[in-house]
Amino acid sequence: MDAKSHWERVYQTLAPPQVSWYQEHLRLSLELIHRTGVSKAAQIIDVGGGISTLVDDLLAEGYQHITVLDIAGTALERDRQRLGSHAAAVTWVEADIMHVALPHQGYDVWHDRAVFHFLSEPEERDRYVETMRQAVRSDGYVIVATFALEGPTRCSGRDVARYTPASLQDEFGAEFELVTTVRELHRTPLGAEQAFLYCSFRKR
Repeated sequence: MDAKSHWERVYQTLAPPQVSWYQEHLRLSLELIHRTGVSKAAQIIDVGGGISTLVDDLLAEGYQHITVLDIAGTALERDRQRLGSHAAAVTWVEADIMHVALPHQGYDVWHDRAVFHFLSEPEERDRYVETMRQAVRSDGYVIVATFALEGPTRCSGRDVARYTPASLQDEFGAEFELVTTVRELHRTPLGAEQAFLYCSFRKR
């Protein structure tokens, strides 16, 4: 089953609080976005943001230019329904992050919680990084959360990769300077614990 079909089925089958990575509020993501110091007029993209409430919290804090990208249209539709009239303030992109044309140097902040670690093949990661490289402005920020080394090897029926700050830096290359690392022990809806690694980079 291809990636789009897989994730459409996941979101058609499970309610948002039932998926293993769900959090009511992405506290660490918000904290790392705040630490960048970008203005409320900054361009922010949430990669794999379907069913995430990060967009709700960013809108509530007054951020004006938010893009949510997800491979699953079902997930984006759930976001739009949840936001109601506020959904019109958001740019919605239904696409595979490895095969999408994004605005060149269009974003001040690139946020990804739990997409990159699903890219288990080197060529997939290379395409992701190239897309990110052309889309993020110079001096822009990349915030990525992946499974840490103690995290699971599979999630939602798919293989995942696990990272240290150094190995994630190696994937992104010298153009991206590692600024912050934070670890989180995430408890899933079924009570399991998953070790996450959050890293914030600045594009040179």
